[in-house]
Amino acid sequence: MAAYIGTRTDSVRAYRKNGLLPPPDLVEGGKPYWLADTVRAWLARSAINRPRRDTND
Repeated sequence: MAAYIGTRTDSVRAYRKNGLLPPPDLVEGGKPYWLADTVRAWLARSAINRPRRDTND
């Protein structure tokens, strides 16, 4: 997932820890798996995908 959304693995772990990821589509052996469509939909509506606003303008 980290490679797909263009971030580090640690960032994805933090998103999951803080409840920011969608529920996994599949869990096998305790490992969560997300379908590409689920990740795309989550990324499209996520604050992670929005550009930062610079308030110092």
